[in-house]
Amino acid sequence: MFSPVNKFFEIIGDLALTLFDGGPLSHQQRAAEQALKQASAEYRSVVLAAFQNVADTLHAIHSDAAHLKAVVETEQAARVTLELARAQQELGEVDTLTLLQAEEAYQQATLTLIEAQAARLGSTATLFQALGGGWWNRIE
Repeated sequence: MFSPVNKFFEIIGDLALTLFDGGPLSHQQRAAEQALKQASAEYRSVVLAAFQNVADTLHAIHSDAAHLKAVVETEQAARVTLELARAQQELGEVDTLTLLQAEEAYQQATLTLIEAQAARLGSTATLFQALGGGWWNRIE
């Protein structure tokens, strides 16, 4: 039975090993298929998150634009008020305190305008980042 002449048992052993390897191979195939599904789900999640970031940033830019427009109008109104207060003070119709209050209101409006402009520029930079950036440096 174990002699080199009798190859029957050697062939049966090899055949049995091949048959029993079918179980682990099918499990490996299922594991590979599940890994592919997991990678696909992770990719889909990343893409959806990227689209959400771009949408959020576009919404922030739109909101910043509306806020900036309102702040520009406020700053212009404060400037007109300051100019009127200066003209009235030259005529002696208002005291120095009123002029100082108008100047303070104008300076505050100017500061708010600068902050709104900075927020708008920051949102624009965030949009470039959300879009991946760098496309303007590509060599084609």
